[in-house]
Amino acid sequence: MIKYQRILVVVDPVAEAQPALHRAVAVAALEEKAAITLFLPIYDFSYEMTSMLSSEERDEMREGVVQGRTEWLQTLLTPYQDSSIHFDVKVVWHNRPFEAIIQQVQEGAHDLVVKSTHKHALIQSFIFTPTDWHLLRKSPCPVLLVKERDWPMGGKVLAALNCCSDDQAQEALNHKIIAESKEVARLLSSRLHLVNAYPITPVNMALELPDFDPHAYNAAVKKQHERALYEYAVRFDLEPGELHLHEGLAEEVIPQCADNIDASLVILGSVGRTGFSAALLGNTAEHVIDKLKCDVLVLRPDPVQA
Repeated sequence: MIKYQRILVVVDPVAEAQPALHRAVAVAALEEKAAITLFLPIYDFSYEMTSMLSSEERDEMREGVVQGRTEWLQTLLTPYQDSSIHFDVKVVWHNRPFEAIIQQVQEGAHDLVVKSTHKHALIQSFIFTPTDWHLLRKSPCPVLLVKERDWPMGGKVLAALNCCSDDQAQEALNHKIIAESKEVARLLSSRLHLVNAYPITPVNMALELPDFDPHAYNAAVKKQHERALYEYAVRFDLEPGELHLHEGLAEEVIPQCADNIDASLVILGSVGRTGFSAALLGNTAEHVIDKLKCDVLVLRPDPVQA
């Protein structure tokens, strides 16, 4: 089963090191006939607003900037000139980076986007949604957000599920996460672990219902999630010792579990919440990413067939 053959690397224009490129090369080396496109959207507002230049002169200046950055991208490929991987570079003039990236994904039929990430300040994340958060919500293909840690062969891959949901779309996403995670773990000769968080007993229920037994309720919820997680393990031929079920919020449980097992990669799904609900609630994937010390591969649900 061949996974990622047309990889799009989003280049950081201000960073000296490009961990996303390094990681993309490692992924491409696991495949046959893989191709990597280095992609850089750039924009300078001053070129658009100056009245000293004619439109033709502004076009020439933009073309000069694009050419200069294209040549810079070529220098990033020097360490890989003996590689069998096919490389392309592309620089576009666009004032909304995430739109340029998604457009390139669609035009280039890419099956993976690789981008380095960093911790976002909470207030900045709330007011100005970062490019990688836009990608999590809108990218039509998986997004690999890269931090500084390497992927050791024979390490551990942690797949995060949302069990016991009545939503068929969530169940389909769980299946996709496990299937994709198994393939990635196989390519990396790694062990696949599953993690699921089950909810804490609501305090208001214990206060409002005199006969409510929180311990019995908690035990029943845990048992339900245990059964669902075990069924996934049986269906996908996973070992019981690689299942992790913990009480709490997913954004707390997943990073803690990743630390406990020393995972080199976490794979999870994103429902891609947008608009007002995203501003108020965010997505679990977005809350998790900032707390992880390792890379994270984010999968979107498959499009609904008409």
